[in-house]
Amino acid sequence: MALKSAVQQAPIGKPLDGMVLIFVALFVVFLVLAVVGQLLNWNWRTWFPGAEGAQSMLGGVKSAVYTVISHLS
Repeated sequence: MALKSAVQQAPIGKPLDGMVLIFVALFVVFLVLAVVGQLLNWNWRTWFPGAEGAQSMLGGVKSAVYTVISHLS
């Protein structure tokens, strides 16, 4: 009986806390790379997969979306 009440009182964390932490960390890394690349006039968009040879922002986004979709299917 005591074991059952101890299990019921155990704190349960939110299941998405870890995902939010990963998302925020990766977003900050990407943002820092993008800002530093822009300030130093580097072509940082080609560092990430899916944006190779993109002539415009829209072309890079299309290429990145196609890359992600191909990994999902």
